[in-house]
Amino acid sequence: MSDQDSGHHDSEHFETLAIHAGQPADAGTGSVVTPIYQVSTYKQDGVGGLRGGYEYSRSANPTRTALERNLAALEGGRRGLAFASGLAAEDCLLRTMLAPGDHVVIPNDAYGGTFRLFAKVVERWGVDWSVADTSDPQAVRDALRPETKLIWVETPSNPLLGISDITALAGVARQAGVRLVVDNTFASPYLQQPLALGADVVVHSTTKYMGGHSDVVGGALVTADEALGEELAYHQNAMGAVAGPFDAWLVSRGIKTLAVRMDRHCANADRIARMLVAHPRVTQVYYPGLPEHAGHEVAAKQMKAFGGMVSFQVEGGEEAAVAVCDRARLFTLGESLGGVESLIEHPGRMTHASVAGSALEVPADLVRLSVGIEAVDDLLADLKQALR
Repeated sequence: MSDQDSGHHDSEHFETLAIHAGQPADAGTGSVVTPIYQVSTYKQDGVGGLRGGYEYSRSANPTRTALERNLAALEGGRRGLAFASGLAAEDCLLRTMLAPGDHVVIPNDAYGGTFRLFAKVVERWGVDWSVADTSDPQAVRDALRPETKLIWVETPSNPLLGISDITALAGVARQAGVRLVVDNTFASPYLQQPLALGADVVVHSTTKYMGGHSDVVGGALVTADEALGEELAYHQNAMGAVAGPFDAWLVSRGIKTLAVRMDRHCANADRIARMLVAHPRVTQVYYPGLPEHAGHEVAAKQMKAFGGMVSFQVEGGEEAAVAVCDRARLFTLGESLGGVESLIEHPGRMTHASVAGSALEVPADLVRLSVGIEAVDDLLADLKQALR
């Protein structure tokens, strides 16, 4: 595939790649936006005579191909793959890279859905896992076993915004001969580039910041390793949990404004975190942009800015936290994150209910915010009234 075909030019900046990589004007019509190829099968020119390699849309679809090339460019990878959800992407990755008897190290503050996939699905398949504090490279090194194949990292993590040093963990992985997987959903490739820092594979829920408008569910894998990319693509086709054409088109559309949206998400979140730190009813604030955050220096080194997610604990325990969620008006009570609108939720009862009673259980008095791109003064006023 030439650079011309992919619309990818190495010299361009992120904002330019987000709009143009993998998105050349349509050859037939000149359409500047890749069309939605809402099609299941393709006419062949004689048996095996495929036009552009397309035969069946589970295997490949032009709208999905455009997104996959764009994802690879944004993460600095060789191969991007788009899935029906973030968990479908994770499932494909685990079944490609692991076999019964293998072991994985996962974070002690992993996303609840990732934990559930390991604890309730992959474990039944004979894969073992154990938990480590991934913000401490030595703790990860101590958790490795002879049968370890993967180190799994989320940074920033969900919902406690923990920060892991990707470069340091890549060193641990290389030394042990294991692969490093980084879930880059919270940061997005605009803020953080795990492959450049030594990771082997990047995972995304494209539902979140990549789509950015709370109107699509999707997932992605990106790798710089050509051979691993081929293996992942084989399993993607064999397992079939692919992004449909309209979903792929929606994610592509969202990505075009990713940079400008992230700038506003980050600026708003920073203002909100600082207000919460000063609020008498707030006992703890989790935001890597705060100088007192344990991972602040590492985040400043590996991220362009600190993201749009803020979590905090309130005095008065679980009921007080739930009451804050209920009283919010502009912040919508809902799961998910990364959309243009601000969301508020109670992780213990909502997104992270699946880790209750486990080593990954979250504080009962925790509130998580996905800070949107509204006027920050309106958001601050809403939180102040909710905290009264």
